[in-house]
Amino acid sequence: MELPAALAAQRLVAIVRGGDADAALHTVLTLAEEGVELVEVSLSGADALKVIARAREVLGPERPLGAGTVLTADDARAAHRAGANFVVTPGLGDGVRAAQDLGLPVLAGVFTPTEIIAARAMGADALKVFPVAQAGGAAYLKALRGPFPDTPFVPVGGVDEAAARACLAAGATAVGVGSPLVGDAADGGSLTALRDRARAFRAVVREVTP
Repeated sequence: MELPAALAAQRLVAIVRGGDADAALHTVLTLAEEGVELVEVSLSGADALKVIARAREVLGPERPLGAGTVLTADDARAAHRAGANFVVTPGLGDGVRAAQDLGLPVLAGVFTPTEIIAARAMGADALKVFPVAQAGGAAYLKALRGPFPDTPFVPVGGVDEAAARACLAAGATAVGVGSPLVGDAADGGSLTALRDRARAFRAVVREVTP
């Protein structure tokens, strides 16, 4: 898949990290039903690789399905075997190179300009600015856009609806959203409430002109 193009088209990445594998699976599938095309399952969640494998069986071979919190080369290889077709990392660890060797697009985690330069040199497909809320939110992203105007940035960390709107307006290619979107669904919470939040976030990303 062409990750930068998918990010630019969808503008939203849902981050699923759950303590209950069945609930996490239902969360992934519910998000897909609501039109959230880009979903990553964090490897720090319960039985995450099984969640990815089961979701892949239901979603079919072509649907985007990511593995998040990919730290090591072993993480990248395991995610690939489970059926992930893109990976997301919190930083520039060995998982980036291993995923690239497997032909998987990488949304690589960065925080500073130095890390952005390193990630670009590594050939990362897009850059996850994390944790963006602690860095100053949309204002920080806008500052990074000065020296890196053509870099596809995806701010993650504390991104609620208001922050999503502000970050997209500041030039983010897409936003990554965890608990403000997923809530407690991946721990067994209401899927009806999840649907409502998914519709709200999809409305937000549609209303901000690229």
